[in-house]
Amino acid sequence: MNVVEEAPRTRRGGRGSRRELRSAIDTTMLPALQRKLPLVEPMDESQVEQIDNASMDILEDVGVIFRDPQAIADWKSVGADIRDEDRVHLDRGLVRELIRSIPESFTYHARNPANNLPFGKDHSIFVPMTGAPYLRDLEDRRRGPTLQDLADFHKLSHMLPAIHSSAHHIVEPMDHVVAHRHLRITYSSMKHSDKTFMGMTTSPRNAEDVMDMCAILFGDEFMETHPVATGNCNGNSPLVWDETMLGAMRAFCKRNQPVLCSPFVLGGANTPASTAASVAQLNAEALSALAYTQVVRKGCPAIYGHYLSTVSMRSGAPMAGTPEISLMNFMIGQMARYYKVPWRTSNTLGGAKTFDAQAGYESASTMMAVLMAGANYIWHSAGWNEAGMHCSMAKFVVDAEQCAMGYRMAQGVNWGDFDEALAAVRDIGPGGHYLGHPHTQANFQEAFFMPQLFDNNSIEQWIADGSQEITERALKHVHKLLASYEEPKLDPAVDEALLDYIARREREIPAVDALNNEH
Repeated sequence: MNVVEEAPRTRRGGRGSRRELRSAIDTTMLPALQRKLPLVEPMDESQVEQIDNASMDILEDVGVIFRDPQAIADWKSVGADIRDEDRVHLDRGLVRELIRSIPESFTYHARNPANNLPFGKDHSIFVPMTGAPYLRDLEDRRRGPTLQDLADFHKLSHMLPAIHSSAHHIVEPMDHVVAHRHLRITYSSMKHSDKTFMGMTTSPRNAEDVMDMCAILFGDEFMETHPVATGNCNGNSPLVWDETMLGAMRAFCKRNQPVLCSPFVLGGANTPASTAASVAQLNAEALSALAYTQVVRKGCPAIYGHYLSTVSMRSGAPMAGTPEISLMNFMIGQMARYYKVPWRTSNTLGGAKTFDAQAGYESASTMMAVLMAGANYIWHSAGWNEAGMHCSMAKFVVDAEQCAMGYRMAQGVNWGDFDEALAAVRDIGPGGHYLGHPHTQANFQEAFFMPQLFDNNSIEQWIADGSQEITERALKHVHKLLASYEEPKLDPAVDEALLDYIARREREIPAVDALNNEH
């Protein structure tokens, strides 16, 4: 992608020229982050083994409910111990054997090959939030989203360099029939961005529709050997996987597409009121689903997932940005690396009702922990607020810029120009300044990250510029981005085939919300 907005022409050199260079908008996607900083690992080897043993004890002695006849039949076929019809007791040897076939790394393939992403091990990607039933719009009003709002978020995802995916239903398009939404959401992800994306898993049949649309876009044979889209399957903690999620999981696994196996943790409510014991339960839940993916199709990609929050014992409300969430992320990172599987976490989470200081503090503490924990699939990286009840357009772009800052930090220290930069010390000597030195002139844009959306001017300059706070500045930036968006056009024949498929499926699926999960 090219720069979408050129800096106005000015006299070469001087402060004005540098200011315009700094304000130019570059929408080129950053490569997958390759982390080079040491990771935070609070557990020693014996504690990692303690969590592993506790999780395996849960799988063997307590068991996990797979509330799905097909899954029970699949488990029986590999010799699992089934009790009470749907309670699966898994031998630790069987679990270890199954998860051993999960790829430790792979490459995500986008329709634009320039946006392909190495994934796993020391590579990470940032993915925007999904699932918000409300948004805060271009006027910062909280309201129900439309399909056009979703399209705008997909356009922003396409243009923000640190965002590696257009995800799927960033916001729920409330102006469209629930039974048909997955089709329009998937098409929007494909149409408005040529990055990788997520696929809806709201029912087994919906997941199959998504896979069919991916086959139209990429080809059946290509999908057999190339991951192109990600599904998410949430468990019902404690220790239950339901028919809807398991059916959707099978739809992705059978087409060799990765799924996030994600227990949904509300610490203290559906897990013990203990950080370490919560991780032991979550680990058992994740392992049971990861193992099942390999029963469905040995060798298919799968991702150790989770959603983490702790519950306020005063109100029962989920909380974001708490220290225990950070500790759990550190521990889960260690466990995923112990099993040699890639893992997913959630990023920039906020519980605030507006884009205020609370939202910023919660998001910043979450992102720092996520990066230092070594997560691979960093989901909900832009827009999340009000415990996921709304996606804020202002927060979306600021979060994305924060991800770019985190990206820079996690790359580690650049030693490439050390000798050249050190020579400038001899050139300048005591009492001088470096602003006019050739090394500074050549490197000022890259040496230190310069946020576009934060204001670091003097109070006098800030007042002269209209006393704009972060929400106002961010929304102006959203307007600028959307005004300069250029659609990455689909191949006309592929576009026509996708629209024909959507039209056929919308004729076939009853336009009644209650029937959406019937298949």
